[in-house]
Amino acid sequence: MRRLKFMLRPGWLVLAAVVGIFAYLCFTVLAPWQLGKNTSTEHRNDLISNSINAGTVPVGEVIADGTIAPDDEWRNITATGSYQPDADILVRLQSIEGAPSYEVLTPFLLDDGRTILVNRGYVRPINGAEAPPIAAPPTDPVTLNGRVRLSEGTAPGRVPMVEDGAKQVYSIDARPIGEFIGTDLVDAYIQLEPDQPGGLGTIPLPQLDAGPYLSYGFQWLAFGIMAPLGLAYFIRAEWRERRKEKALAEAGTTPDDVTAGTTPDDSTPEATPAPARSSRLRKPEPVSVPRTAKEARLADRYGNAR
Repeated sequence: MRRLKFMLRPGWLVLAAVVGIFAYLCFTVLAPWQLGKNTSTEHRNDLISNSINAGTVPVGEVIADGTIAPDDEWRNITATGSYQPDADILVRLQSIEGAPSYEVLTPFLLDDGRTILVNRGYVRPINGAEAPPIAAPPTDPVTLNGRVRLSEGTAPGRVPMVEDGAKQVYSIDARPIGEFIGTDLVDAYIQLEPDQPGGLGTIPLPQLDAGPYLSYGFQWLAFGIMAPLGLAYFIRAEWRERRKEKALAEAGTTPDDVTAGTTPDDSTPEATPAPARSSRLRKPEPVSVPRTAKEARLADRYGNAR
């Protein structure tokens, strides 16, 4: 354990804490979030697919208890009654087919005396974000075809409001909308099919694909595994480097010596001694030069004369 004491330094402790928190969030928050979205999307797609082949039923059969069961969402229904006049509510900050939109909700009084919201469709804003004039629905009793939907819920702080003379909300949640307009509403709403009385721009059904949520969930799981493995790799690399430095120190060798390829014993090469020279100058040997016959005779004559 003493070999890993370097991990008690502040830098290593912070790194280990960050990696641990990140891995924890990957396994407990991020991956379950994406996998949960994938599960809910697949469930929604199954409900829509089943509703296409299922028969149409009166809305009273689906909302018998004042709300709808989760598995009954997207059911094809018929509703007979009348729209409430001058009671439109706009759902702001919506995007339909990639463009900013307002969805238009109108309370609908059913034949059995209950009131349910009807999503009549969408309109486009004018002058950037201003709500346009809304066509009034018919006042006579009508029969509507649509799909029954669950309330979406309300985010904290997103309360209903009145802006530019129009009632506006951020999401379709029957209970707070009912309190806002002073009407007891069924905890559900109807989304109109195309070409219905009082209908506006038709809201398309969601695409029946699961989206990227499953792959995103697996990616977060992979990140949660890779982060501790990466930390372990760096710990091992640091430990090996420290062990190497310790071994060199015990051998009396510095890392610079190893880099230069030398050791303390052979770091300075010995100089080769120069050959000793004699203090006395030696007389150069006579050089024999080849001579001609005439030169030899003359040399003998004058040499003998001396």
